[in-house]
Amino acid sequence: PPHDEFKVESKQVGETRNINVWTPPAYKTSTDSLPVMYMADGGIIDEDFPHIANTLAELIKAKKIPPIILVGIANTQRRRDLSGLTEIAEDKKIAPIVGGSEKFRAFIKEELFPEISKRYRTTSEKSIIGESLSGLFVVETFFLTPDMFDNYIAFDPSIWWNNHYLVRTAKQHLVIFPKTEKRIWFAGSSAEDISQYTSSLAEIFKTENLPNIKWNYSHEPKEKHNTIFKANKEKAIIWTLNKTE
Repeated sequence: PPHDEFKVESKQVGETRNINVWTPPAYKTSTDSLPVMYMADGGIIDEDFPHIANTLAELIKAKKIPPIILVGIANTQRRRDLSGLTEIAEDKKIAPIVGGSEKFRAFIKEELFPEISKRYRTTSEKSIIGESLSGLFVVETFFLTPDMFDNYIAFDPSIWWNNHYLVRTAKQHLVIFPKTEKRIWFAGSSAEDISQYTSSLAEIFKTENLPNIKWNYSHEPKEKHNTIFKANKEKAIIWTLNKTE
């Protein structure tokens, strides 16, 4: 889809990052400020930016969601940026460097957010969407720095990472969770190493029942890890952005 491309020199991750931005057609003919959706797997080639941009375009055209801007961050070292620290030796084998999510989050918050605000007419509302390891980053951000985004969407998040640390510590994070309203939609496929933990996380949200967290868990046993994103993206985005609850 037609989009803008530019580079950001990042001190946080110590490299140049390619950014892709899609705006809905009406953006160029209006003066409205729009909310923004961010995605880490945001490259054009072999990543998810094109199909999410096209999906947003279709949903906006059908008036199923309000207009929104999409910001995609192209990957360089995906497994470094999207994983948190881990004490598990097997986890560390997935890439030469892991555990860079804190620096990647700082890049988004301190460098990318201001750049997007400078270049585009934006509201304060921000969303983040991701699948697999990018979904892990979404869930980790929800628990560790919840005020970064208003809405969180994660498909088959790899929350087995670091001996399912985020699930084990979820209740502790919810005790100190901010009082502002947050929305989180997440889904689990037939992948057993993921669905057991997404189901556990859903039970924690149900038990803790925080009034300011609107959550939706979609258990998708008929979907595989490589099909769940495209199969469920429309209903996830509609529920999250259209505030349908």
